[in-house]
Amino acid sequence: MKKIFALTVAFIAGIAMTASAGSIGPGQMTKCNDAKSITFENAGPANDASGKDGYTVNDRGGANVMVWKSSNFTTVPVTLGPNDNNDSVNGADGGRTGLPQRGGMGKHKVTYTSQTNFSRGDSIGDISGLVKITNHGQNVVNVTCN
Repeated sequence: MKKIFALTVAFIAGIAMTASAGSIGPGQMTKCNDAKSITFENAGPANDASGKDGYTVNDRGGANVMVWKSSNFTTVPVTLGPNDNNDSVNGADGGRTGLPQRGGMGKHKVTYTSQTNFSRGDSIGDISGLVKITNHGQNVVNVTCN
């Protein structure tokens, strides 16, 4: 009985230490429940060691989060890299391949939206139910649940 009580207290304490959206720093977690949309936005550095462009020397301004969804028990990574150039070499080769240039600079913000045409758990992008977001990067991420 004492073990069950101790586990219950630990579980409640763990839930109390998580936020419900807002800004999350490196290693922190937040959650959304039955959101219509969830927006992730790179808010910048948690601490600026270099003073160059507001980011540390080695992170290029990227933000990395892991998104766990209770609807289908999947975890997906989200990387926001506003300073990362994702241009393909096509189109930059002087026309030798005949393919148009694709890609561009990375995004600083991305939004997941719910899909009403699916029943719970049918889509890998389903954000119904509990969604946990953990910051695995160096920069602060703003999370907005709507």
